[in-house]
Amino acid sequence: MKKQIKSNELMLHTITRVVTFIILAFSVYLFFAGHNNPGGGFIGGLMTASALLLMYLGFDMKSIKSALPFNFTSMIAIGLLIAIATGVSSMLFGYPFLTQFFEYYQLPILGETELTTALPFDLGVYLVVVGIALTIILTIAEDDA
Repeated sequence: MKKQIKSNELMLHTITRVVTFIILAFSVYLFFAGHNNPGGGFIGGLMTASALLLMYLGFDMKSIKSALPFNFTSMIAIGLLIAIATGVSSMLFGYPFLTQFFEYYQLPILGETELTTALPFDLGVYLVVVGIALTIILTIAEDDA
């Protein structure tokens, strides 16, 4: 009778959790820095998709889908609606499509903070990029053929 050897993936799981946290933190930084510096919704979305893909690679598909129960196709639709609504909202005030507005506000703890209309647009792009990247990758991964 052969003894079954159970694989021990403790090191892989631990490193995956740490690296995923680092990638997600950098993704959030790139997202918020994007309207004044290099970054924004596109690269932030790619970084988030790569962090989630790393989780899918390090753990099994079933456990990650139960931990992150997102419908990525509806995430694409929500992101498109946010991006289009941001562009159309400037037209309601008589400005060209996607005109950016900004204002400085005094916020508690944060101090003087610039709020812009580019941020909701970047959020829409972010959601579209994460949704499309993970939909494509997971569709290929789940293909049995």
